[in-house]
Amino acid sequence: MAIKLMDAATATGAGGAVSRSGAKAAIEAHGTTSSGAGAATVAIEARNEGTGAWLTLATITLTLSTTVSGDGFVLDAPWAQVRANLTAISGTGAAVTVTLGG
Repeated sequence: MAIKLMDAATATGAGGAVSRSGAKAAIEAHGTTSSGAGAATVAIEARNEGTGAWLTLATITLTLSTTVSGDGFVLDAPWAQVRANLTAISGTGAAVTVTLGG
């Protein structure tokens, strides 16, 4: 079952932290625009303590259009918390969703 780290986000900023257990997980980001072209950049961040610094594990860059585009990767380490941070987004009606599965 996938957990949404970010759901149809339209503005920059970090999503909520998700606590997890286990080493393997699949992270996917996908998005669209309502018209024309756009772009989005998502930093996938993790930490091992609730008060620790967020470390960037990966950056996902999407080229957006009215057709869904996406990218992702496999997380192969047992980080205690993971979040998505939308660092850039552009385009008419641009929205990005990030999921964590595994």
